[in-house]
Amino acid sequence: MTEALDWNAKNIAEFRANEGKVGGVFEGAPLVLLHHVGRKSGREYVSPTMYLPHDTEPDVIYVFATKGGAPTNPDWYRNLTAAGSGTVERGTETYDVSVHELTGSERDRVYAEQARRYPGFAEYARQTAGVRTIPVLELRRA
Repeated sequence: MTEALDWNAKNIAEFRANEGKVGGVFEGAPLVLLHHVGRKSGREYVSPTMYLPHDTEPDVIYVFATKGGAPTNPDWYRNLTAAGSGTVERGTETYDVSVHELTGSERDRVYAEQARRYPGFAEYARQTAGVRTIPVLELRRA
């Protein structure tokens, strides 16, 4: 197992064992497990990802395709946008979601709020400046 897959597997196991809570770099942060199907492989994958809850709509969350500030988008982003849907585990609940990519000022507003709450996201944006704009996806309970 690669280091990244091993790290994901540990976070997934901890998430499920502790009703959606994990320690380490994610301690205290809102975390979901994104279930997505590989657009080429057809295989199901699970990716732990921080999220931002919508201010007033409990059935909407936002996820950020930072890939830790890498110059390319993560596979989960490409898989979810290609499918237009996915599944999330949030706390002890699992449910289907529709996927909508935010653009323009709406994307910028949501990303800025996440960066305000978690400064690492501002650093990811600095690392990708001039290379790519980090996508923000709205996940709405289906």
